[in-house]
Amino acid sequence: MVGVSDWQASGQAPAAPRAPVGKPLLSLTLATIMDDVEAHSGAVYLLAPDEPVLEMAVMAGLPRAFAAPWERVGINAPIPVAEALRRRRLIWVSGEEEMARCYPRIAVVLPYPFALAAVPVATGHTPYGAMFVTWPSTHPQELSDRERSHLIAAGDRLALRLERAVKQNRPLPSEPDLPTSATELTGRFGSVEAARLVERLPYGLCALDLHGRVSFANQATAELLGVPVDDLVGTQPWASVPWLNDPVYEDRYRAALMSQHVTSFVALRPPGEWLSFRLYPSTSGLSVRIARARAVSEMNRAQPRRTDTNPRLVTISHILSLASALTEAVSVQDVVQLVAEEVAPAVGSKALVVLGTQGGRMHVLGQHGYTDSRVVEHFDGLPLTAHTPGTRALSTGVPAFFESRGQLEHIYPARGATPDGMAAWAYLPLVASGRPVGTCVLAYAEPHTFPADERAVLTSLGGLVAQALERALLYDAKHQLAHGLQAALLPHSLPSLPGIEAAARYLPATLGMDIGGDFYDLVPTGGQAAAVIGDVQGHNVTAAGLMGQIRTAVRAYTTVGQAPGEVMRSTNRLLIDLGAELFASCLYLRLDPARGRAVLARAGHPPPLLRTPDGRVRVLDLPGGPLLGIDASATYPTTELELAPGSVLALCTDGLIEAPGVDIEDSLAELAGRFAELGDQPLDTLADTLVRSTESAQERPDDVALLLLRTRG
Repeated sequence: MVGVSDWQASGQAPAAPRAPVGKPLLSLTLATIMDDVEAHSGAVYLLAPDEPVLEMAVMAGLPRAFAAPWERVGINAPIPVAEALRRRRLIWVSGEEEMARCYPRIAVVLPYPFALAAVPVATGHTPYGAMFVTWPSTHPQELSDRERSHLIAAGDRLALRLERAVKQNRPLPSEPDLPTSATELTGRFGSVEAARLVERLPYGLCALDLHGRVSFANQATAELLGVPVDDLVGTQPWASVPWLNDPVYEDRYRAALMSQHVTSFVALRPPGEWLSFRLYPSTSGLSVRIARARAVSEMNRAQPRRTDTNPRLVTISHILSLASALTEAVSVQDVVQLVAEEVAPAVGSKALVVLGTQGGRMHVLGQHGYTDSRVVEHFDGLPLTAHTPGTRALSTGVPAFFESRGQLEHIYPARGATPDGMAAWAYLPLVASGRPVGTCVLAYAEPHTFPADERAVLTSLGGLVAQALERALLYDAKHQLAHGLQAALLPHSLPSLPGIEAAARYLPATLGMDIGGDFYDLVPTGGQAAAVIGDVQGHNVTAAGLMGQIRTAVRAYTTVGQAPGEVMRSTNRLLIDLGAELFASCLYLRLDPARGRAVLARAGHPPPLLRTPDGRVRVLDLPGGPLLGIDASATYPTTELELAPGSVLALCTDGLIEAPGVDIEDSLAELAGRFAELGDQPLDTLADTLVRSTESAQERPDDVALLLLRTRG
């Protein structure tokens, strides 16, 4: 067995843990911890063999259908059990609001008030799985020390037992979920007379088990619902009563079980009679009171739209969960990764290929699970006219499902020439906005039947993936355009000048189009050099275009021999003459390494830093003029500076020193401290070091430019 980080890096998962034969290890552990902390539901997950996926092994307290979207989850999925194993610590979710804030994918599918705790099942660096338990919303906001210690201890004990089982190589028995059915109502009363009493009640009374099946119903229930008692018992009301066939009503049953709160709703029995349903939940099932609705206000409630089909909430749950995941995808690779981590585990697929179209041919946008590159190469470059299941699904917009290799090769005999080691396939056309954008191929390691409800789920998921892929393709195109524009406007390299070493770095913002108005340049001027750095307001194509005009203007004014102050004045007037509505900051200097002198002019730009050969650093707070593009009559005073050989100047834009909640003076002081400590490094190494913390930030609201100049004498 290896650690999570090890198999994440290697792409292989540890072998599935094995437990002693004949002992319901997982069920007993789960039942014990639920009893210890007074939880009302829970589940144990184990790592799947040979892949980084958690599989639900045992569940208790609720129907497994409630957790259907998370039967199999990738180890990197943003859900509590996966996070508990990744971070090797207890994860606590206090209620509905925190669930919506921290785990929105779960909150979308289960928008009910309940609390949850998840703990890892691992020893040292060896992961085995994770488990969770839930409580009704009446649980206190904080987990008690006793509950916390019991949960952590239970996870550790289970991990040790699994570790011993693995060392002894004992098989893991198939353990059923803990019992979730309720006893019949007559059994609870314990006498025939009590049952007769219930029969005489003027309102309907029935009992549902945890799976929503009717275990008892009195005669009044049958009369109110219009269905005989014998036809009700053993069925779910929303399946046996036609006018209750709406997911809204089943959702109320789920809400009552999850929250353990009394829940009610009204429903219209055709042609015009409103009935009131009140659900009283417990840990073993629900009691339902049914009566004629009295309040007129209840009758004004909007009637749910009837459909001819029988939609199941498990199907809706899958779609909601995966739709939530796909909204987070930005680039094409994000879409492929999310399909691999979220869709494939949920439907049991072992490998997938996402194909796009370009120039009348199919191209591989990404794949997961295939180790033989020849299999994927077979898809790449196929003309759309080729007779293959992928091209046909794309051209017709009709998904294709092949439950075995024999089915596939019977229709597409040429497909057998490129075996991929799989035994079943689903070809899903990706159609968005009425046009095909690609095909998603899901492959299964074993023969796989595709019942009607699963085909409906996969077809719906294909539509969601198509929309995400269309957005991602558009984003990638804009991203490439932005980067191409940025690369064209910034210098490809800095010139080699006598007596001067130079290094520069540029980092685009991570928000928006990854393009901005920061720029830098180094211009030789016959024995001297001119350096400029600036920042145009905004992070868009307009800002980048204006930046290119300013950089070209500065270079032109420098080439004709204007002094630093005049270069700034000329650029300012040009910006105003162009009628641009954006402003720009700028720092310009003329460097004479032979004389060890520099002349600087500043227009609203952050001050440069000077490191002298003895290692001291000064922030050069130079006098300057206003931002470029504001005042046509503005002047820009210059400052002459003495530079000893070995001195280093650092010119940067505000993206390097500004951070939310941090004073810019403190940021400058912190940058100066690092500059003083590391300034003897080669300039390229120093430049990388100074931007490293900014480069590694997950969110960079502003782009960054840095120009370093060292005089060599």
